[in-house]
Amino acid sequence: MRFLPVNLDALIVELKSLEQTMALTDALQHVVSHWNIEEIIPAARTILIRYNPIVTDANTLAKHIAQLDIAEHVMQSGELIIIPVRYNGEDLSQVAEYLGITVSEVIARHTNNEYQVAFCGFAPGFAYMVAKNAELNVPRRQSPRVRIPAGSVALAGEFSSVYPQASPGGWQLIGTTDTAVWDLNRDQPALLKPGNRVNFIDASKSSKKYYLPPAKKANKSISQQQDIKILATGLQTLIQDKGRIGQAALGISESGAMDKGALHSSNRILGNPINEAVLEITQGGFKAQINRSMLVAVTGAECEISITTSAGEMYHAAMYQPIQLETGDIISLGSAKCGVRSYFAVRGGFQLSPILTSCSYDTLAQVGPSPLNVGQTLAIKHNQNLNAVSLMETPVMHYPTCDDVIVLDIVLGPRTDWFTKQAVELLSSQLWQVTPASNRIGLRLSGDIALSRDKQQELPSEGTCVGAIQIPANGQPVLFLNDHPLTGGYPVIGAVCNYHLDLAGQIPVNAKIKFNPIGIFKEFEGSDVAHV
Repeated sequence: MRFLPVNLDALIVELKSLEQTMALTDALQHVVSHWNIEEIIPAARTILIRYNPIVTDANTLAKHIAQLDIAEHVMQSGELIIIPVRYNGEDLSQVAEYLGITVSEVIARHTNNEYQVAFCGFAPGFAYMVAKNAELNVPRRQSPRVRIPAGSVALAGEFSSVYPQASPGGWQLIGTTDTAVWDLNRDQPALLKPGNRVNFIDASKSSKKYYLPPAKKANKSISQQQDIKILATGLQTLIQDKGRIGQAALGISESGAMDKGALHSSNRILGNPINEAVLEITQGGFKAQINRSMLVAVTGAECEISITTSAGEMYHAAMYQPIQLETGDIISLGSAKCGVRSYFAVRGGFQLSPILTSCSYDTLAQVGPSPLNVGQTLAIKHNQNLNAVSLMETPVMHYPTCDDVIVLDIVLGPRTDWFTKQAVELLSSQLWQVTPASNRIGLRLSGDIALSRDKQQELPSEGTCVGAIQIPANGQPVLFLNDHPLTGGYPVIGAVCNYHLDLAGQIPVNAKIKFNPIGIFKEFEGSDVAHV
């Protein structure tokens, strides 16, 4: 085993095989609470472990884990799932060329071998499937696509999978399917689970329809209250709270408010529980009509707040202060002057139904209440036991502008040693500009000199954390944010320290980032002999 740093509260255990990974995963399930482990994310040959740094540390965990017995594990065969595929993928001919075979032979190898789901990750319902004799081992693309359509059937390394939702990705596309591998309207949203057997069939050669689990009727009940009517959403307005913590087993990342400090401040101002759901408004431009008396607050990215009364009078209100609104008022948020995301909270909180434990909308997983639309109405909760309002809240950071250079502390690892010495030095010595392709999934960065790798082999997919700095083959970093994929196949050179994640979520396009390593890259020490 190797024990590699990930962040101030996480490490990766690297093993020699998928079988050992699954065996260690099973062993860890029995000691999670005893060792203060908060979450485990298994992948191809690694397990990412998040722990509570207040009560334990990485070296202690490494010594415990190294003593566990991870004798070869035989995965039990599960239900057989049939997936019809139209073999029309954009990369099909390139895959054939890389393997030195015909397109027909690629299709034959994919359909003539039974696959098994090894683990899930990247996104909800995204299953990593392996077949012993498929011989379809191909590298990922040099640079990931910004958008891959839902239902795309793809290859990467030893794995095959189906993209559950439209998302970024670097896998090679060989076909498409209409089979929904993820559906929140089903009792079991994920069609494919570890252990399931999968047969891909050529849809052009079969007209047979295959059974899928029935979907339940979606709950469409809508509150009759229309306390707030949305008149403008700006670039994007989402409902966000603290996020979906502990849902990694479903392939779902934490998501939640990008600036949790501002989320907590907005709720403290109004006497709400600090993680009550609020509106996250990107770059201002929000406007709403108020249909009952209420108390609101706005925090986060700085913007002008104006209120127009039912009598036509206009006045301005301050951020980080309670704002009393009356029936007929219209509240407007101007463009963000610094920072990116502002937070709009109401005393009592919004009346919402959690989806998988949270009211946050995950833009990658597409889980949670949909982005707000013009004309939509929102209701406020009643009869809440609330605290007193606060007049003492202030911003916890200096919100950056597009002209600023923002310094982010980072932890080096887990794959720092995959890069040349010059690349590791360049990571912190040159500035990285935030490009317009950035979003809640991650900041795509651009530097004058790309980062070069010392190790050129494919990296088996492994768990990633919020703040991970992933380096695709083009050498230009992607800084993962809240809606990042749970697993990825490009090496991570370092990760933004937890205490700078809120700041990272407020960096605007064209601003420049300077990475500041807080230490050297160093493996954690387990015992000398692991039980394998």
